[in-house]
Amino acid sequence: MYRARGFGLRSAWACMLFWILAAPAVAAVEPLFDLTSPMSAPFPSNRFAVVDKSNLTGLRVNLPKPDCTLQPSSCDEIVVLNTLDGFNLQPRLRLPFSGLIDPGSVNSSNVFLVRLANSADSTDATPQVIGINQIVWDPSTLTLFAEADVLLEQHTTYALFATSALRDASGLAVAGSAFTKFVGNTASTGDEYLDQYRAALLNALQTVGKPASSIVAASVFTTLSATAEMEKIRDQIHTSMIEGADLNAGLDGTRTVFPLASIQSITVTRQVGTAPSFQTQSLPFQLLNAVPNSVSRIVFGHIHPPDYQTSRQSIPRIASFSGVPVVRRIPDVYFTLVLPVGTRPAYGWPVAIYGHGLGSDKESIVAFASTLAARGIATIGINVPGHGGGELGTITVTRTNGTAVTLQAGGRGIDQNADGLIGITEGVDAAGPRSIIRNRDGMRQVVTDMMALVHTIRTTNTFDVNNDGIADLDPERIYYFGISLGSIYGTMLLALDPAVRAGVLNVPGGAFADVTRTGVFRSLPGSALAARKPSLLNLMSLAPPAFGFDENIPPRNRPPLTNKVSGALEIQDYLEAAEWTAMLGDPLAYARHIRRAPLLDMKPKPVIVQFARGDRTVPNPTTTALLRAGDLADRATFYRHDLAVATNRGLPLDPHTFLAGIIAPATTPVALAAQMQIAEFLASDGTVVVDPDGAQPIFETPIVLPLPEVANFLQ
Repeated sequence: MYRARGFGLRSAWACMLFWILAAPAVAAVEPLFDLTSPMSAPFPSNRFAVVDKSNLTGLRVNLPKPDCTLQPSSCDEIVVLNTLDGFNLQPRLRLPFSGLIDPGSVNSSNVFLVRLANSADSTDATPQVIGINQIVWDPSTLTLFAEADVLLEQHTTYALFATSALRDASGLAVAGSAFTKFVGNTASTGDEYLDQYRAALLNALQTVGKPASSIVAASVFTTLSATAEMEKIRDQIHTSMIEGADLNAGLDGTRTVFPLASIQSITVTRQVGTAPSFQTQSLPFQLLNAVPNSVSRIVFGHIHPPDYQTSRQSIPRIASFSGVPVVRRIPDVYFTLVLPVGTRPAYGWPVAIYGHGLGSDKESIVAFASTLAARGIATIGINVPGHGGGELGTITVTRTNGTAVTLQAGGRGIDQNADGLIGITEGVDAAGPRSIIRNRDGMRQVVTDMMALVHTIRTTNTFDVNNDGIADLDPERIYYFGISLGSIYGTMLLALDPAVRAGVLNVPGGAFADVTRTGVFRSLPGSALAARKPSLLNLMSLAPPAFGFDENIPPRNRPPLTNKVSGALEIQDYLEAAEWTAMLGDPLAYARHIRRAPLLDMKPKPVIVQFARGDRTVPNPTTTALLRAGDLADRATFYRHDLAVATNRGLPLDPHTFLAGIIAPATTPVALAAQMQIAEFLASDGTVVVDPDGAQPIFETPIVLPLPEVANFLQ
């Protein structure tokens, strides 16, 4: 009995050994390389683009759509993405795998990008290795995600590589048989574009600087042309005959030039509903005496810029190479102008264009104009689309002699959602089904308006405040400063218009999608996620601070994150699509062209970037992203709000509006100091950068490195 039993055990082990030896080896984990879908191969990839010679890149994105019955919002978004001539400048890299990997093995030595060539400059083919950041591993979909470590150049081709130094969950090297089989097969696939893509991969392999056998996956992709359309619009404006400014803006044609000493009150009546309904408030024009006896007059009027937006607040895409922008209409766009005291210089007053923030309007110019006027600089501002209330709003200036003049306020808000109300920013975002655009084209339109304003100052004699036939603004000394959103679109203006000589960007940031999701405007992406069909909200509570969603995106420079949040990947997909779409009007895409790599026929611009530690509205990491994109760290002035609060408990926790705080005694010293830095910089034609508080530590000029990569919110 015993011997039979032993024989049976020996026989079982022999059979098992036979099957172990006879069975094929377990397949190694490797990156998927099925080019029939963006989800089953490395992405981004020019495989999912088509040839289009009308674009600077020679391509147009061509992503497949999902089932539009089940995912109508995704279909609408892909329609917009498929109008672009390339991929995101800060792409979310995606590598799907056949099994589990060790996320701790992922780093910039085994997953990286190589710059191949610039499509707009055939002579520029300098290879450059670029690492990755913000790494996310999702075990449920077996997919690795990462961001490019730096903002990529526009209309430039890159290769994404993964190497066998990656490890699977058991510590074994990942394989690359599918990729090797594809690039090693010389036979035609029967698909001309697929054959061309294989050739592109083979060319990329020659530049990688590693043994071809170590490459387990790769893709080749071309970034979009971010600035091309706005350059075309700028050139249209600069070569056009433009109607002059109108200073007779009263409803009855009255001239709207008011000596400051003659004003008793200024009342702003904003249209807030279509009934119509209005809200009235007094404009604190007394702020124009923040520096006593600095302002002589306040002037209202309008200019006539070309409007490229459709009735649904989007600018239709045109071919980046051969396309011609189409003007939809020529509206009246109203401005507010403040002039200094004193004798007008021989060529007129130097003038600073002012860009207001989100939810504000051009009348907020009164908080800044006095400081600039004290240094002999005029200030002029216009409303952003969607701001200033509805078009029926008015401004009434009552003089000390009892007479009054009423004029249009120049509100550009609309009732976009047909609820009878006109919100404080309603009309700056594109309407559905192109809502993924968000405020991209609103930003491009206000920059267009400002370039038209610059052109009007330079080529017409109509800013004649004294009515003596002589222009009162110097056409050769035009500057810019903006606050918050005004610095976001101001970055674009400084990169585009050669006639704007220098500028100051106060509390800017980018990408705009990151600004909103990480700060006090988090409800905006929350609302967008809720409005999608199906909704992408993944939390039960809609209350702040989460606003119904957890995107689970790690900060920069952290170890790889393993995703365990249900629904987070879908939100990340949406945020990537929103950022990609917005690049045509996002400050990150334009920051490098202010100084680091000026656009054609442009020169580097003098610039200051002011921002505050612990900003809750435009969080510090988003300003750092802009400084990094533009190589502008040495131009940054950092307001140490943490140090200021330690000695002055009357200060707010959020320092975002520190530049405008000239009303409250607690914030006035900081505001005036920062404003004076702007005034001195612009008065010197961008050559003098003063430290706002001298040797004191409250302002760092320039910022003490490293740049902040965390929010630093004060509690």
